[in-house]
Amino acid sequence: MAPSYNDLPEDNGYESEEELDYSDLQEQYDVRLEQGLDAFVVIDGLPVVAEDSRQKLIKYLLKKLTSAGKPKEDATFMPLNDQGMTQGYAFVEFKSPEQAIAAAKAFNGTPFDKKHTLAVNKLTDIDRYGREGRVDDEYHAPHIDDFSEKDHLRWWLGDTAGRDQMVMYRGESVGVFWNKKKDNPENILDRKNWTEFFVQWSPQGTFLTTIHTQGAQLWGGPSWSKTHKFPHPGCNLVDISPSEKYITTWSFKPIEVSEDDPFLTLEEDGKNYIIWDVATEKPLRSFQTHDLASPTVDDASGQPVKKKIPWPAFKWSADDKYVARMLEGQSISVYELPKMNLLDKTTIKIEGIRDFEWAPAVPQRESVKGYEQLLCFWTPEIGSNPAKVGLMNIPAKEIVRTRNLFNVTDAKLHWQSQGAYVCVKVDRHSKSKKSLATNLEIFRVKEKGVPVEVVDSIKDTVINFAWEPKGDRFVLITTAEVVAATAVPPKTAVSFFCPEKIKGAGVGNFKLIRTIEKKNSNAIYWSPKGRFVVVATVHSQQSFDLDFWDLDFEGEKPESDKDLTANLQLMNTADHYGVTDIDWDPTGRYVATSASVWKHTMENGYHLYSLSGELLREEHIEKFKQLLWRPRPPTLLSRDDQKQIRKNLRDYSKDFEEQDRIEEDKEKGAIVEERRRMLSEWLAWRANTEEDLREERREMGLDPEVNGAEEKAEDAEGEGEQIEELVEEVLDEVEEIVS
Repeated sequence: MAPSYNDLPEDNGYESEEELDYSDLQEQYDVRLEQGLDAFVVIDGLPVVAEDSRQKLIKYLLKKLTSAGKPKEDATFMPLNDQGMTQGYAFVEFKSPEQAIAAAKAFNGTPFDKKHTLAVNKLTDIDRYGREGRVDDEYHAPHIDDFSEKDHLRWWLGDTAGRDQMVMYRGESVGVFWNKKKDNPENILDRKNWTEFFVQWSPQGTFLTTIHTQGAQLWGGPSWSKTHKFPHPGCNLVDISPSEKYITTWSFKPIEVSEDDPFLTLEEDGKNYIIWDVATEKPLRSFQTHDLASPTVDDASGQPVKKKIPWPAFKWSADDKYVARMLEGQSISVYELPKMNLLDKTTIKIEGIRDFEWAPAVPQRESVKGYEQLLCFWTPEIGSNPAKVGLMNIPAKEIVRTRNLFNVTDAKLHWQSQGAYVCVKVDRHSKSKKSLATNLEIFRVKEKGVPVEVVDSIKDTVINFAWEPKGDRFVLITTAEVVAATAVPPKTAVSFFCPEKIKGAGVGNFKLIRTIEKKNSNAIYWSPKGRFVVVATVHSQQSFDLDFWDLDFEGEKPESDKDLTANLQLMNTADHYGVTDIDWDPTGRYVATSASVWKHTMENGYHLYSLSGELLREEHIEKFKQLLWRPRPPTLLSRDDQKQIRKNLRDYSKDFEEQDRIEEDKEKGAIVEERRRMLSEWLAWRANTEEDLREERREMGLDPEVNGAEEKAEDAEGEGEQIEELVEEVLDEVEEIVS
């Protein structure tokens, strides 16, 4: 053990200890027992320099390490050899073990200069893994398995019929199916106890995620083998990044890691979130759950409002280069992937921040040529300061646009799928705070200066809003009174908006197309291809309406809508008792509505509709839980190719209809073939029976080729036959009235 103040000899040549100041010796030699060696790192891969250059190298090294913590220059040891040269490694002490861990993660494997790459490890890890017996003294060449071809993870896209897949979780079984237009789906795979909680597709459909108490697992390929596993004890939720490179796992209970855990390190101990690299299955960084703010009190009921843990807590940028997390009321922390370093080593301080959202696509703002990502955030009114909505550029952290708001009760951020617009749904209260109304503040992100259009013609409160995917139209649902969940919810109104036509390029102002009053609708589900939308009533005990709308109806357009970029038409209405979930297939051809046992136990199962609302299939399934369509990755076709396909869609439709007819004929042919088989079996039975009869006649001495019916006919031959026929004929009818 290194010498400490307590170990100094008592006989030190001085008569009284009170005459001496030991503080300098104590600081130099005292061992901080509460930290031990956890605050030290060992750095290998350094340049070998002469003794006179050593101090310069140390200063340069420490300057580089400051991004992870505060290393101590007087506690840095870089040994020399007998020739007075450094040996390519150094020991560095940080102020805390957390800083040492951060340095090891941040700098291990990073270039020091053009010729040297650093290897940074905690000193305790070297002692832990390098002690005697842990490493074999003799070198053994690693075993390399023979090459074996792996499953193609996107094999389902090669289906010649262009069918889509779905997963259904019912009872204890999880099944994957090919969808068929009118017939029952074709089962590919069915496994019992495949998941303990729920299933979830990755954003591009490559993987199926199952959740277990030991962690999350990903499955894929035609054999549905396990491709990745992420051992997070007590895992409750997962979130996969848009490009499927990273995954976040979360558990309500903090992780408990033992020293001999084969997958996790002590760094993950006590944490709730882990962000993983999907390819390597290695944790990149772990975090604790933020303490929730104290519950607010509801003005109407006077009861405290329970705070919910926000999910996802970590939000991905559109290109997977950044992931961000909000500390409500204080800041946003943006991390660079894959190193998970805090951007510019600092958080973004935003006083009072309530929410933020990344743009779902890489923005292409006018006059901006460089790379950028955008995020939108809002803050409430604080004192005399108004509420604010802001657009921020990342990585520059520059505010692109702000908007001041007054009398704000709440706000919601809604990005359009291509990042062209962000709509801020602002709920405003009156001065007496007894009534609410909603304004829409629409930021036109791609236009110069990011102008903001205000839709203030809405007198009621908006309870749902949804942009058209890849389009510039939107639907919203309003109600005159917002009350807590009741058996009979208040009536709602559904409003459709679109831009007006303008000359030249650009998008006109947003105008109301039509409002449908006295509805019970509370949910909006756009087709992923746009144009078609289902407005529905879900999670209700009284109403189960499904309205199928077309915003580009090809029929005659009303005179009042001549200047609008939409032609609205209600195609069909339907109802599904107890509907809880609605999901479009990725091609926008089918809509599945389902009633999950997780919400109620009445008539669980699903209905399948065409995009126009025609009921194609209805299936009641006991203990039905989930139905999820398998997503498709972005198309590889160029915009010109897509336009050409749309232009010739009618010609392609003829081919598809012919294929459907052939498929239908095949099904009919299968029925005919089955009937032929049954007829063939019956004819074979008859032939065998006749042969048995012939054999019996031979044994009886009768002609084997003459049967009993023929003998009777011969006996009756020559005898006359008298046939009597009775005919009844009405000659006359008389109608007589009897008093």
